[in-house]
Amino acid sequence: MPFTSFPAAADLRRSICVIFNPAARGEKAKRFQKHLATIASDCALKPTVAAGEGRALAAQAVREGFHTIVAAGGDGTVNEVLNGIGDEPDSFARARLGVLPLGTVNVFAKELELPANLQAAWKIIQQGRELAIDLPEVEFSAAGKTQRRYFAQMAGAGLDSRAVELVNWKHKKMFGGFAYIVAGLKALRGQMPQVVATDGNVTMTGELILIGNGRFYGGRFQAFPAADLRDGVLEVSVFPRTNWMSIFRSGWGLLMGQLYTTGGVRHFKAVSFRLESGSTVPFHLDGENVGHLPAKFSVRRQALRVIVP
Repeated sequence: MPFTSFPAAADLRRSICVIFNPAARGEKAKRFQKHLATIASDCALKPTVAAGEGRALAAQAVREGFHTIVAAGGDGTVNEVLNGIGDEPDSFARARLGVLPLGTVNVFAKELELPANLQAAWKIIQQGRELAIDLPEVEFSAAGKTQRRYFAQMAGAGLDSRAVELVNWKHKKMFGGFAYIVAGLKALRGQMPQVVATDGNVTMTGELILIGNGRFYGGRFQAFPAADLRDGVLEVSVFPRTNWMSIFRSGWGLLMGQLYTTGGVRHFKAVSFRLESGSTVPFHLDGENVGHLPAKFSVRRQALRVIVP
């Protein structure tokens, strides 16, 4: 699908809805709040008042007929808004996703090549140039019921999902992505359970499984060098071990652009696959733990419309 532009609309305010956390801290959030009056003249604003409320507000925005629903925040906010859009029937044909990158890492925004500058990013939202990309989803069981969640950029289970559990959120606000590094070092102290990834034909086992819709993981690193947002498959990277030696080896491979050779990381691509473990292992979507294995991952080709430069 080629790039398309949203038709010029006299009533732009009813076309765009921005969902944001008014209590968010950090310089980016402060700059955003200074521009609220200007932004409000061109859109509707829906502030959240509790954690996780972005999902309900996004679903409400779809019901109210907004054509563009913007997540103003980090990757967690993007995931909430994405899932809120998905909660409504035929929603991805009715509304598209925009991003104002205000978070700590903003991996998905980097994948879309969105500028960090708020005014430049808002101008892109107003221009309304859209691209259809793949929409990954996962099914898992929680509280005895089958749950379905979407994600935009990445997922994982093993060492990184354990690190997410250990992140000090106060430190995250203060030190940004460095808080994840500290949490990862803490996770390395414990023994990681084995996780099995299989699509029915290929089966691989490791202590860390990373899943990429796009190329980036952690904002700067191309952990999925063969990934493509529009190819209809997900890239699965399997790290057999997560001890200090293997982490050094894979880190060197990542820096050298040789993750799948000198980095010792195995990988495969699939439209759908399962992650399983004999232990209790959480998994994350876009950096937030949402459930425990087993889980089935799949992707809908070019089902999500996003605003891009």
